[in-house]
Formats: sequence, C-alpha cells, structure tokens
Amino acid sequence: MKKPRAKAGSMTEQHSSFFWWEADTLVVNILGKPSASRDAIGKPKGLQLKVSVTAAPQLGRATDHMVRFLAGEFGVSPSAIEVVFGRFNVNKQLRIKAPQKLPAVFQQQTLL
Repeated sequence: MKKPRAKAGSMTEQHSSFFWWEADTLVVNILGKPSASRDAIGKPKGLQLKVSVTAAPQLGRATDHMVRFLAGEFGVSPSAIEVVFGRFNVNKQLRIKAPQKLPAVFQQQTLL
C-alpha cells in the first residue's frame, strides 16, 4: 500500500528554511521574543526567524502586536496574516497572504 504524499506546506513536509511559499502565501516559522526593548526582525535561528516585540506575553497580546508589526514590514494589512499555531507560545507559524515587500533577511536567505 502506497503512503499518501504530504500536501505542500503540511506539517509532515520537510523544509530547509524558516520560510516557504504556497502559491502567493508566505509561510514563516517564528521564534518570538516578547517584552523586548524594540520591535525588530532578527536573524534566522535554525528553522525559525527570531522576531522581537515590545509587548508583554499576556493573553496573546504579544502575538497580536507581532502581527501588526509584521504587517507593516510586509506591506499588508494585519488581516492578511494568519497565526497558524503558537498564539500563546514563542514558537509560531504565520501565513502572510500576498506580501507586497520582503524584509532583507528573506532576500538574503533566497540568495543562499
């Protein structure tokens, strides 16, 4: 009996980067750092991208703040970013629908 193939982007598919594309949607694995001194996109750490936000980790507020921050960085509205998992955790996965721009760390990773 043949094993069913994983759909693109499913949890069973292996990726070699902290991000990948599914059609026009950018999927990003995040390692969040709440209560930071400033909002910033950091460097990749393994298969996650470090993202710091100033908001405290209370009831998902840091994740909500991160979504608003990243919306500006990708040139989309906050509603274009879906938190797939990790709303109350530092380990997150986000889906960004049709980003209008890419932060430098994504362009650098593409060149590798």
